[in-house]
Amino acid sequence: MLRRQLDRRRRGAGRRQAHGKPGARRGDRGRRGQRPPVPFRQPVRRRPGSAQHRTGGRPAPPRAVHRAVGQQRVAEATVARRDETTAPQQPPPPRRPAQAPRVLLRGGLGRGAGLVVAALVLGVVSVLSVLVGNFSVGFADVIAALDGPAESDLDRVVRHVRIPRTVTGLLVGAALGIAGAVMQGLTRNPLAGPGILGVNAGSALAVVLAMALLGVATVSGYIWFAFVGAAVAAVFVYFLGSLGHGGATPVKLALAGAAFTALVGAVTTAITLLDASTLDDFRFWVVGSLTRAGGTDLVIVTPFIVAGAVAAVVISRALNAIALGDDMASSLGTKLMAVRAVGALSVVLLAGAATAVAGPVGFVGLVIPHIARMITGPDYRWLLPWCVLLGPIVLLLADVLGRVLVAPQQLQVGIITALAGAPFFLYLVRNRKVPQL
Repeated sequence: MLRRQLDRRRRGAGRRQAHGKPGARRGDRGRRGQRPPVPFRQPVRRRPGSAQHRTGGRPAPPRAVHRAVGQQRVAEATVARRDETTAPQQPPPPRRPAQAPRVLLRGGLGRGAGLVVAALVLGVVSVLSVLVGNFSVGFADVIAALDGPAESDLDRVVRHVRIPRTVTGLLVGAALGIAGAVMQGLTRNPLAGPGILGVNAGSALAVVLAMALLGVATVSGYIWFAFVGAAVAAVFVYFLGSLGHGGATPVKLALAGAAFTALVGAVTTAITLLDASTLDDFRFWVVGSLTRAGGTDLVIVTPFIVAGAVAAVVISRALNAIALGDDMASSLGTKLMAVRAVGALSVVLLAGAATAVAGPVGFVGLVIPHIARMITGPDYRWLLPWCVLLGPIVLLLADVLGRVLVAPQQLQVGIITALAGAPFFLYLVRNRKVPQL
């Protein structure tokens, strides 16, 4: 009995010691299944930025683990790149074929019929130019004035004013239209034209200098100065537009021509204002007019215009090749230097003669080739004949419009073409993506 009580007391003391020992095992519990008490631990303040602080108190993985993970990621990226390079690549989507430019007439038959219609329209406009003015002239009066001697004032007006004015419009319109087309073809610049690139302005300055300093007063005297001024202006503007990176781009040529035209125009205006006689004689000629030239003047300039037109027709096939690029044109056998020399001579003859007889008429050489392309396409073999017809049509219509808008006064043809051509120029700059040409 006593022994049992002693054993019971020893077992109870052992259990109490097991509860209080730090190294007691999990299975050493009391009779009622109570857990041993957890010893008190002093909280440790962790320094900010330490590995345990960043991991929320958990011990940070060793550097070897970081190094192994980084090497594994590099290996995976290398394998992925190798797979991308060795895998068969998908072919690019096929490009859409370039759409042909929209033209009104296609085929030789349609274009030929269109030329016949344009020639008939030109005949109607020419007759209208003879009949319309400050006072109306009947068709019978025109026939009578051409049939017999000029006895009445009406006959003299028809013979010496209306008909020379109409013929001047025919020659100048054709010359400026062809010159603009050739300039656009040689430079592959849709903004090129005798007025835009300063050729007309240079020719006008040379003529005014000849009149003011040398006293030249006839077309036969100052037409040579017009040729020299046109040639110098063309060379200077092309040189100025070729400076810098990229060569002679369309925008650079247009800006160079605009700057040169502004400078030369200011000098021309200053000369005409300082010399009263020059101002009286050529104040209308400076803005572009068809009223000054007479029959003798037209006889003088006609051979030069015809020679320039023939030179343009001779290089029409070469202009089609140049439109494909210089390298392609050379591979097709085109002699670029010879073609450019003939084209430059054609432009100088056409623009110089037109400026000498009518003054610096602007925007005709720019607008006419674009209208012709809309009708017949970019082929210069058809484009040049259309420019020969469309140029006079537009110029004579502008002249007739200038007669009737402010009747009995008249607006010179250069003012009308500028009012109509400036919006067309802005349209080209806005819609034709000039910097990419």
